[in-house]
Amino acid sequence: MTDTVPFLDLGRLHAELRADLDAAWHEAVDHAGFIGGAAVERFEADWAAYCGTRHAVGLSDGTAALELALAVLGVGPGDEVIVPANTFIATVEAVVKVGAVPVFADVEPTTLLLAPAAASAVIGPRTRAIIAVHLYGQPCDMDALGALAGRHGLALVEDAAQAHGATWRGRRVGSLGSIGCFSFYPGKNLGAFGDAGAVTTDDAQLAAAIRSRANHGRPPAAAERCDVLDGNHRLDALQAAVLTIKLRHLDRWNAARAAVMQRYLQGLAGAGVAFTRIREEATSSHHLAVALVPDRDEVRRRLAAAGIATGIHYAIPCHRQPACAALVAAARHAPHVPVVDATAGRLLSLPLFPQLTEPEVQRVIDALAAILATIDPAIVEHAA
Repeated sequence: MTDTVPFLDLGRLHAELRADLDAAWHEAVDHAGFIGGAAVERFEADWAAYCGTRHAVGLSDGTAALELALAVLGVGPGDEVIVPANTFIATVEAVVKVGAVPVFADVEPTTLLLAPAAASAVIGPRTRAIIAVHLYGQPCDMDALGALAGRHGLALVEDAAQAHGATWRGRRVGSLGSIGCFSFYPGKNLGAFGDAGAVTTDDAQLAAAIRSRANHGRPPAAAERCDVLDGNHRLDALQAAVLTIKLRHLDRWNAARAAVMQRYLQGLAGAGVAFTRIREEATSSHHLAVALVPDRDEVRRRLAAAGIATGIHYAIPCHRQPACAALVAAARHAPHVPVVDATAGRLLSLPLFPQLTEPEVQRVIDALAAILATIDPAIVEHAA
């Protein structure tokens, strides 16, 4: 058996930065600065500048970013929040955590991103916010969603956990809605050495409120006072230092991801596989190379046998998760998400990371093309 083509190899990525990462570790140990301080402030300033916003607040993880964003926007019990049905479950968890009700909407068939028309169709009298999930690294149609939110007086929250550096009409995600929410989970385009997250916004009051809630509800200027009961969602200083180092390389890494994606598109043209489309107004961070294939589970099994690792994002849509059964049963109408339901069984994520080599990319192309050539044509036609 030949070596496996990994789905993701953080070891290769970190090898490029080993000296800088080691220095960050030694600085943290020498100065015993583990919570807050200059390292966090430096990353927050750099991340805000990168995203094109006035403020960034470092947080413990991306789920906390979503939850705190909704909370400071006034979303709470009895309110409804529109979410796409094919997002990671954390998007739904954040809505439930603030006491609101997630309302599942369908996605566009070509991008698999929240469809503005589908979001419009489920707006009701209790709707307070829309969460635009920039899934797989591709920005949603922020013109249409922004106009929709504006007409109905809704907050527009960006779930940009997979879209670090992606743009819509030249503006980076995180600067396009009321608040941008990011995860820096290790496998993300910009990843920490553990869980980490952030919010971005131009609104100083929202940023201050999130900063307070993230630190047990204590305002920065009065640490002895607690204004609201919340919790601990602070970003560790070591994680901030790691993120500051990696941010210098993010654009280069994203360009490498784009080059791999272009090879997939060229090498698999006509092979019976479809890839999610990127709108002309957008640039993608190419967090994931998501293909739509027939007989997905068999294709994946045979790729694994050929030594090629893959992923699925996501095998079970949120509205079909057991944990969401009660939410769906209590909804004012059953989720109508035909595109999500039709594509869930066909999604396949191919290896994609900046250090993936050309021979590895070619190996994936050759193996997948060969496998798809043996699939029953009737299945291919049905899945196209």
